[in-house]
Amino acid sequence: MSRLFGTDGVRGLANETLTVELSVQLAQAAAPVLGADAFAAGRRPVAVVARDPRISGQFISAAVLAGLASSGVDVWDAGVLPTPAAAFLVGDLGADFGVMISASHNPAPDNGIKFLARGGQKLTDEQEDEIIQHLEVEHPLRPTGADVGRVRVFSDAEDRYVVHLLQTLPHRLDGLTVVLDCAHGAASGCSPDAFRDAGASVVVIGAEPDGLNINEGCGSTHLERLQEAVRAHGADLGIAHDGDADRCLAVDENGDVVDGDQIMGIMALALKDRGELRDDTLVVTVMSNLGLKLAMQREGVRLMETQVGDRYVLAGMKLGDYSLGGEQSGHVIFADHATTGDGVLTGLQLAARVAQTGTPLSGLAGVMERLPQVLVNVRGVDKSRAGEDAQVQAAVLLAEQRLGETGRVLLRPSGTEPVVRVMVEAPDEETARREAESLAEVVQRELRLHD
Repeated sequence: MSRLFGTDGVRGLANETLTVELSVQLAQAAAPVLGADAFAAGRRPVAVVARDPRISGQFISAAVLAGLASSGVDVWDAGVLPTPAAAFLVGDLGADFGVMISASHNPAPDNGIKFLARGGQKLTDEQEDEIIQHLEVEHPLRPTGADVGRVRVFSDAEDRYVVHLLQTLPHRLDGLTVVLDCAHGAASGCSPDAFRDAGASVVVIGAEPDGLNINEGCGSTHLERLQEAVRAHGADLGIAHDGDADRCLAVDENGDVVDGDQIMGIMALALKDRGELRDDTLVVTVMSNLGLKLAMQREGVRLMETQVGDRYVLAGMKLGDYSLGGEQSGHVIFADHATTGDGVLTGLQLAARVAQTGTPLSGLAGVMERLPQVLVNVRGVDKSRAGEDAQVQAAVLLAEQRLGETGRVLLRPSGTEPVVRVMVEAPDEETARREAESLAEVVQRELRLHD
């Protein structure tokens, strides 16, 4: 079997790739792996299962619940809940593991199954491989009688999560007007509740999920409606989530976008001011804007760079016990409060910084100047040679010399297709585009695949 797990669980078109049968089998294969310690101690493992509101989550959730209970796992069914809320509950309850059913920012026909280890942590590659091994040999647990698992409905899951979020705040939000775009997703209930309970005046859009409209023209992948709403209501800021609310992008009081890099820059300085930015270090990916790096150098904050993907950010944070990290896309991880990106937590912390300082979000976001980034995908090339071809590397070196400290060149092979991604940052977009296109021509010429 090819590797089933992607960078964030198992995903696919619901009822075609991600079927009832596969969902049951995955749950049965995960039970002996993630519940091993409990079984060894002679007790039934405990798991938390949650989902986003897309309609296919109903039958996939039922399949996962059945697979776990039939394997001797006691299950708390938390219903519709953000991914970070599910992770929090796994740790808060002392559960052995959790399952989140969501395809995040993907359209409604897609869905996914993501497992969470004890404490709400992401699985290691080794744990995923072990689940696949159990899936392949088809040796699920088959308890009978009193040894089968129980399924219970978790009635106060959202409330416990909101209380947790409020306890993290350094400052209330009284006096702020905040627009929330919940992407018709999992945060449609708890995000407005949390912001209101924190004292903000809240305008809500994108919070009427019908199972089919998740991420449709709204949320963190479509910010236009949020920008319009912030301007129309004269709000202090806007917050956009994605379908499972593990990311946050923002809009300032003028309706301008504040991306994940800017949010991380703002929050790094906030934590540094409070003495909570451990080792004065922020963990980012190689795709973060050079403007963030220059700003953090100026402010005395060190950047640690990882591969693209929040799992790599998390690994980097754990390596140095760092307190803050994230991605330009809006996955921001506050290690003292969460084990994964948390869009509601991030939005609350950002709003609290505005309230605490009395500085508009546009002023806080001005800590960094975003340098123009131009990305060119070069297709039909031998990506395996991108890092070793002499002509390509010479072209990269020349581009870096021309840009000096005012720009950056990044050459990155795609993980799934014969594509090399050429990214150039420069002081102005014209320079960035010229350098990116010039380098892309060299990559195309030197690495072209021949029939």
